Amino acid sequence: MRRPCVAGQFYSGSREGLITQIEECFQSDIGPGELPTRGDAKRDIIGCVVPHAGYMYSGGVAAHVYGELAKQKTPETIVILSPNHTGEGSRVSLSNEDWETPLGVVETDKETVDALFKTCESLDLDEAAHMYEHSLEVQLPFLQYIYGEFKMVPICMMWPTPEIMEEIAGCLAKIGKDALIIASSDFTHYESHESATEKDNNAISHILNMDERRFLQTVHEGNLSICGHAPIATCIATAKKLGAASAELLKYATSGDVTGDHGQVVGYASIIMRR
Repeated sequence: MRRPCVAGQFYSGSREGLITQIEECFQSDIGPGELPTRGDAKRDIIGCVVPHAGYMYSGGVAAHVYGELAKQKTPETIVILSPNHTGEGSRVSLSNEDWETPLGVVETDKETVDALFKTCESLDLDEAAHMYEHSLEVQLPFLQYIYGEFKMVPICMMWPTPEIMEEIAGCLAKIGKDALIIASSDFTHYESHESATEKDNNAISHILNMDERRFLQTVHEGNLSICGHAPIATCIATAKKLGAASAELLKYATSGDVTGDHGQVVGYASIIMRR
């Protein structure tokens, strides 16, 4: 069992407090403004980009994606691609453990994890990369809130090459299940609100064009501090292989929109990719 490492820090450590906090994210000024309505519409959302900062900063932006996902049927499996902030573990690491949050236990899709480990050369089975990594963990309470029970495939990425990203995308597209791909990422870090917004809008334009190569080129040439650029690029490539034809920006904001301090901010975006 992978125990939570940022409960009580990035989000409330109690069940009741966490539910209240999630609902406040949906109802906040930068959130959708209302609680999600659970539905069972046919799924056309294949991929999404969601921020992973503390809920008090990015939870309202994240709620836009989860509000849209709530309207559709629960995926058969949810692949969550996260960056590696700790430097621990392998370059690209699968987790085979179930994950605990204050809302209960999330079951890892061990069948799919095992199949990916056996068929994708770039994927290692390595729990060390996940042990203290927050960027995947903070997505789970939102998913538990909208879906209840679900299965997931946790993947932590530390500076993979474009070739490795493409290989992983090919493997994910062949898992043979109705899959949702989530890329966990914040955008520009610790620049002015104006600078962050300009740089992020440029990078986001390539995501909306479903052009992972141009997105990566923009990140590298501009030395952009988008921590989850590899998960985002892999998500785009996978979503296209699964039939995604368009992407939509649901919400962009910075931490300055929450705190009022626009001197040094972090950018957040919620994006969905539809077939």
